[in-house]
Amino acid sequence: MRILLFLATNIAVLVLVSIVFNLLGLEGILAANGVDLNLGPLLVFCALFGFGGSLISLFLSKWMAKRGTGTYIIEQPRNREEQWLVDTVAQLAGEAGIGMPEVGIFPSEAANAFATGWNRNDALVAVSAGLLQRFRPEEVRAVLAHEIGHVANGDMVTLTLIQGVVNTFVMFLARIIGHTVDRVVFKTERGYGIGYYAVTIVTEIVLGFLASMIVFWFSRWREYRADHAGGQLAGNAAMIAALQRLRAEQGLPQDLPGELTAFGITEKMKEGLSNLFRSHPPLEDRIRALGG
Repeated sequence: MRILLFLATNIAVLVLVSIVFNLLGLEGILAANGVDLNLGPLLVFCALFGFGGSLISLFLSKWMAKRGTGTYIIEQPRNREEQWLVDTVAQLAGEAGIGMPEVGIFPSEAANAFATGWNRNDALVAVSAGLLQRFRPEEVRAVLAHEIGHVANGDMVTLTLIQGVVNTFVMFLARIIGHTVDRVVFKTERGYGIGYYAVTIVTEIVLGFLASMIVFWFSRWREYRADHAGGQLAGNAAMIAALQRLRAEQGLPQDLPGELTAFGITEKMKEGLSNLFRSHPPLEDRIRALGG
């Protein structure tokens, strides 16, 4: 299903751009202004690099997560707490119908957790030492259920595909804009001048910033889905209690690396001007969505 989704996404991008350019007659307008880009191969080039980058990040996600957070993987439980953690993840994974994830603990006093991995049967679920110390067992179980929900829903793969589409459009449009400015404004007739490279880089930064709103929107939406899955696996009351405890601890620093924020349990506001750049919905909204 994921392979079909990946292929369908790529085909949809190709078809959509082709239709838009033909309906608006943009190819003729660009050619009349000296812009001789071959849009088909350019789009394929951008898709290869756009999806390639996001897929490489997906396949390296566990490796990066372990090293970025200093996560200790529990291979042989050393005490009752670790044994309980492994047994709880195994039980939740079985109920969710996924393979047993790797289980880890990362050194952080903040209450946090994350799940990552390239497929639902080869994932990593990790919790912070602070969460284990301060949360009640039923609350820890609810947090684990939320992360298992992310894995069972295939959120890592879906987010990768969305990021790949965003990368493709950003690269594609930035090069068209850079090429047009270089030919029309800077009057470059052969090859590319400094205007092309400067405009392309600046445009990629601006478009990437704007396009990130799409990624953040999906990130917020899937948090509600993971909360719902967590409520089904651990019970709504436990899931609500865990979110309420997280809300009470919002003043503590959240020290997951930026690339793992989208897979964490806690809310983190991206620097920006509006809620469009939140990776997580407000905890009050998430509690309300569960009936709390």
